[in-house]
Amino acid sequence: MILEIVKYGHPVLRKKGERIETITPEIKKLIADMFETMEANHGVGLAAQQVGVAKQLTVIDVRAVTDRPSTLELDGKPADVASIMPLVLINPVITPAGEAATGGEGCLSFPEIFADISRPGTVDVQALNAKGKPISFRCGGLLARAVQHETDHLNGLLFIDRMDKKTKAELQPELDELQAITKKALAKK
Repeated sequence: MILEIVKYGHPVLRKKGERIETITPEIKKLIADMFETMEANHGVGLAAQQVGVAKQLTVIDVRAVTDRPSTLELDGKPADVASIMPLVLINPVITPAGEAATGGEGCLSFPEIFADISRPGTVDVQALNAKGKPISFRCGGLLARAVQHETDHLNGLLFIDRMDKKTKAELQPELDELQAITKKALAKK
């Protein structure tokens, strides 16, 4: 089922997600619905907060993006990124493992708003997969950027929090308008 993506200004986007201790039928359905929602909106990642659920859960699939490469290491050896896609991360913990890299980012909760964001170019990831089994890997490129962006969502952080002051100031009128539209829509509910 395609879920509604909440937009900037919705309070759930600022909530730290609750840890998931058990993979329940509800969590399995949420994962399936999140993948369907992400694909329908042409995204590469989607966090539970973006569909109104404050849980430590994100889904990612970077296979459709061919102009921004990703790297993957499993057990210290290079691996095909497609081998772990589509990716479910539950309760992820990320450790920077490389120098900062600046790259373009957008967000389904911020339609038509894009900016260059600086993040570590490589990260180590530990999480649970959709079956509740531990997974760990090192990734770089777009996958590292997507993992960090989505994990920020799980902690109530948004990509606008990572923008430099000049960029955010330039985007402020659009951000204020989006926030006002969202708050007006919430007031009607």
